[in-house]
Amino acid sequence: MNQPMIEHAAAAATPRSLGFAMPAEFAPHDACWMLWPQRPDTWRYGAKPAQQAFAEVACAIAESETVFVGVNDDQYENARHQLPAPIRVVELSSNDAWMRDMGPTFLTHPDGRLAMVDWEFNAWGGLAGGLYFPWDKDRRIRTKIAEMLGIPRFAAPVVLEGGAIHVDGEGTLITTEECLLNANRNPEMGREAMETVLRDYLGIEKVIWLPRGCHLDETDGHVDNLCCFVAPGQVALTWCGDDADPQAAISREALAVLEAATDARGRPLTVHKLPQPGPLHIAEDEASGIDRLSHSHPRRPGDRMAGSYVNFYIGNAVVVMPLLDPALDDAAKAILQGLFPDKRVIGVPAREILLGGGNIHCITQQQPRP
Repeated sequence: MNQPMIEHAAAAATPRSLGFAMPAEFAPHDACWMLWPQRPDTWRYGAKPAQQAFAEVACAIAESETVFVGVNDDQYENARHQLPAPIRVVELSSNDAWMRDMGPTFLTHPDGRLAMVDWEFNAWGGLAGGLYFPWDKDRRIRTKIAEMLGIPRFAAPVVLEGGAIHVDGEGTLITTEECLLNANRNPEMGREAMETVLRDYLGIEKVIWLPRGCHLDETDGHVDNLCCFVAPGQVALTWCGDDADPQAAISREALAVLEAATDARGRPLTVHKLPQPGPLHIAEDEASGIDRLSHSHPRRPGDRMAGSYVNFYIGNAVVVMPLLDPALDDAAKAILQGLFPDKRVIGVPAREILLGGGNIHCITQQQPRP
């Protein structure tokens, strides 16, 4: 499948004008892409606990689709040893392991072609608020995957991470103003200009703007930690009923927007509430195992983490969710099973992933079936 790479500067055609669009995560997949954790200022104790958690996520997803795990050369043998044979380990260098954000956003065409969007990436804020430096290897990941798959790559003219957007596959996109309109991403862009880019590169018709993401989310409010589509016209929302918790106001604010909104086809949205775990905080021993470097995000004892059950992955036959709070894990799992009656909901212990700043949805990226 040899198709040309398409750079924005070299071609006026956009994905939308060529008939491409981003499908929903709950549409069929051909594969899932992940990266292997090793960064010592993100992952404690040389990333060994995180590697175990990533391996469990990969194995759960592999029950329903092919999983590719990209690794740096010096971790190839270790990853190959830890991951079972059906999981495909490929050399794909990165600065860290958040494939949702540094990997491609895949597009499909009605005639069966596959393509991708190559967003600009600046490590969640660049030198003014980003989480680490450098991010040069991360920026090459999309180009490398396009070469591996032999598919067109549309270079987009904005900074955007995959976790900042969710689509229903029928023309509607949900995002947050806190992230997409943040001055550390695209300081010159307002809503109208950003919506134009989203329409042109993702083939969507309507954007629903939520004001903020989860409390203290270090990504500046990625929507995939707060709210996601589970079906056309249906979303899951992180919910906190404790008015003393700052998350409660954020969740109520989002609920008001969602209940007043309609999707691109004019349907009102049904909102399913998922309880917020915790609140969860970094323990003393968890912080002590992390390298402290001047150019990376600090992780201190007592810091609150943006834990969320919404940060799950929808596979072909499974839904892989994070287990974060023994008091609420079963309740959250039961809600998700009700939302996905035809899939098996698998809970994976995910605190080690959360300690790095994200969760299961953040470390995965679906490759849709053309």
